[in-house]
Amino acid sequence: MNPPSLNWRGMAAIYRFEIHRFARTIWTSLMTPVITTSLYFIVFGSAIGSRMTDIGGIPYAAFIVPGLIMLSMFQESIFNASFGIYMPKWTGTIYEILSAPLSSLEIVLAYVGAAASKSIMVGMVIFATAHLFVDVDVAHPLAMVGFMALIAISFCLFGFILGVWAQSFEQLQVIPLLVIMPMTFLGGAFYSIHMLPEPWRTITLFNPIIYLISGFRWTFFGKGDVSIGISLIFIAAMLALCIGAVAWIFRTGYRLKK
Repeated sequence: MNPPSLNWRGMAAIYRFEIHRFARTIWTSLMTPVITTSLYFIVFGSAIGSRMTDIGGIPYAAFIVPGLIMLSMFQESIFNASFGIYMPKWTGTIYEILSAPLSSLEIVLAYVGAAASKSIMVGMVIFATAHLFVDVDVAHPLAMVGFMALIAISFCLFGFILGVWAQSFEQLQVIPLLVIMPMTFLGGAFYSIHMLPEPWRTITLFNPIIYLISGFRWTFFGKGDVSIGISLIFIAAMLALCIGAVAWIFRTGYRLKK
């Protein structure tokens, strides 16, 4: 028997709707990370970079570029995916989506695909903005793009789970602001963990974000705080956990069906 084909038309309809929602505020969506990135470069690149010339032979202004991209992509991925699925729940149109001739896989592919596309677009805009302040050479460009895609998909899946779990707009912001952002700042986005004294260096290794940022930094400079192999294992583990959680949500109807 041939495996059932995907409902590409249905997925495209959801995908286009989500992209169109992003396009309505595209200047705000793209200018915000540009302004934020510029401010980070002014504060960290100029103020701190003037006192910290390089880290491991890498100019400090260039060193923070992967961390800046990851910081924005984490937030954008979670926000876009969580908001995308939360709005149908809030308006009650989620039942129309669930009753449409779309499987749970097709629904997830459409929402996560749209959110990941927006997240990668923001990441590339930040990468281009960084070149206005510093010359950044990418040692492994294909690996960089692949890493961005894996990060975007993983965190969009996490955002999808958050959007299903959340029962208010306030809950949508709790995890990104109070958990993900502090973990990112403490995960080596603006410094190397080798600069930390013990026991803080060992404690930092329990922060999963360090493995994601380190792996992405490796694609730029060919070096990171941890092995690239370990970073890939962490990304694969996160992806597997999120896929398992999404599968459980659709199997049980958790907070999708009242």
